[in-house]
Amino acid sequence: MMSYSSTMTTSIQNPRLRMLNALRANSKPIMTFLGLPSFRTAQVVAQTGVDGIIIDCEHGHISDDAMHSSTAAIAALGVSPLVRLRMTHSDLIKRALDAGAHGIVVPQIHTAEEARTVVSYSKFPPQGLRGQGSAFPAITYGTDIPTYLKTANETIITCVQIESRAGVENVDAICAVPGVDMIFIGPNDLALSLLGYLPTKDDVPEVIAAIEKIVLAARKHGKWVGRLSNNGTLSKEHLKVFDTVALSYDIRAMQNWYTAELQVARS
Repeated sequence: MMSYSSTMTTSIQNPRLRMLNALRANSKPIMTFLGLPSFRTAQVVAQTGVDGIIIDCEHGHISDDAMHSSTAAIAALGVSPLVRLRMTHSDLIKRALDAGAHGIVVPQIHTAEEARTVVSYSKFPPQGLRGQGSAFPAITYGTDIPTYLKTANETIITCVQIESRAGVENVDAICAVPGVDMIFIGPNDLALSLLGYLPTKDDVPEVIAAIEKIVLAARKHGKWVGRLSNNGTLSKEHLKVFDTVALSYDIRAMQNWYTAELQVARS
């Protein structure tokens, strides 16, 4: 098994990498999800004070073109763009990283072998299989191409999502994979996999036990761990345990604001 510096052990310093720097400083960075295909939306959200924005190519209305535009817009405002992919396919990982993403979030990881595959496609040789050819990531890193090529393997956040019964069962082996930097819990899909339905509250013992197991495995293997949080109050509570949270979603934020204000206006 090849040994190499990781995001947690690297000596490389780059002030543009806001999420990585915050994670390494244990300053509890806050992210959010972007699901709308507009670089203007990306700019507006990036100006709110978040540390990272996950461009959601899994569930959001994000095309390849929108992913490129949003990545550039977010990075230009000093915020870290991460891309959540649709699946583990090498082409999707390559496109996200070639667009300049500071990290990738890969959903539905069930086994250590799947995690190893993700890592192999996110690293340049000799640690992985990623090909080189894009000039764009050097821009979002605020550097030149040779420097990016030398530093990318140690500075890209490779995050996998545990959100299934199989993922929980295999979480220790998944967390042991070198090159996996962060585990992200998708509580909705996790609950759906474990229970067969979505509970209205986060108080189901089986789900709580699964989340605790994931956190313990991440800590055991020295990985960062994050989760989705639906509001600021929950985010504050979750950050007592987790290294980072994703505070809701641009689409939900719009819906919630209009719903709440319309209720006031019509009351």
